[in-house]
Amino acid sequence: MLYRQQTLETPHGTVETPVLFPVRNIGKRSTDNTPQYTDAVPDLQTAMVNTRAIRQRESQWHRLLDGSTIRGEMGASPDTVVFADSGGYGFQTDEVDTTPERILEAQQELDADILGTVDRPLSRNNRDAENQHRISESTEYALAASDHHDGEELLFASVHGLDPETVRNNINYLENHGDFDGYALGSLVPVRTDYEKVIRLVLAARRTTEKHLHVYGLGGLVYQPLLLYLGVDSFDSTAFIRSAANRNYLIPGFGGQELSTVTDLAYLPCSCPVCCDTPLSELREDRDALTKHNLWALTIELRRFRYMVTAGKDIETYLDLRFQGNEVTQRAYQAAKQQVRRFV
Repeated sequence: MLYRQQTLETPHGTVETPVLFPVRNIGKRSTDNTPQYTDAVPDLQTAMVNTRAIRQRESQWHRLLDGSTIRGEMGASPDTVVFADSGGYGFQTDEVDTTPERILEAQQELDADILGTVDRPLSRNNRDAENQHRISESTEYALAASDHHDGEELLFASVHGLDPETVRNNINYLENHGDFDGYALGSLVPVRTDYEKVIRLVLAARRTTEKHLHVYGLGGLVYQPLLLYLGVDSFDSTAFIRSAANRNYLIPGFGGQELSTVTDLAYLPCSCPVCCDTPLSELREDRDALTKHNLWALTIELRRFRYMVTAGKDIETYLDLRFQGNEVTQRAYQAAKQQVRRFV
């Protein structure tokens, strides 16, 4: 097992890893807005924000420039550790409309603790030449950010590759030519159903660097245990928001359940603060409450893994049980176990 526990020092406080960064869609007036959680979940004093999206909301951006704070806009505690990514997912289909310097300046205006470099996510549908061009662009953007970064914030280089060799070469090149506190592996969401491919890419990154390793977009219930087993230090997720929008109830160890299929219960089988006091009939109609429950579910998944390690339990036996109900994820875990055993 490559699982590890580290301490990440940031301007707004210390983070014990591995850790989840919930995505905060602040400023939106829609079903994918994020309710307040940092005062309710004690081990989730973290947040992921999209720098480009915030910068493009003029009224919100002007409030921030006039003295408002990103944590205040989120309704989060002042010591919340904020990871500001560049908003590169929007560049998967659009042209890049910013520069590494402008994004870096905006991230620092947000008073973020961790800065993700501008990147061009890859696509299975692109030609190889187009994806290679995007990898080169992302690398150039990361090195430009490294050249201009002179603050206390942590700088994570965004890394892409659809094969292990490319991931390894990219990280090695960035390590030799830039100055980064960690690396953030992207372009995995479009290939997330190919578990064995994702495992190979994550392992390539983990084997190449001992620095902090973040994985973009795969912090849901299914992937969390795999990423922890593979030695990932942090991950972000919108699963708790998207599932709630579809009235999907997340259950640690089992996945999601559509509430429309549950009819004969007064209360659901969860002891989180939301479910303890909220009847099913109310939870079904309250999207914010369901979002908070789903975030608790992600937190509990992480807590369970940490407990098993701290208690000295056999993690591989735990994961054998954890994945036995799904043939696809069970096969993926077996593949991960074989590769990890060869590595350690």
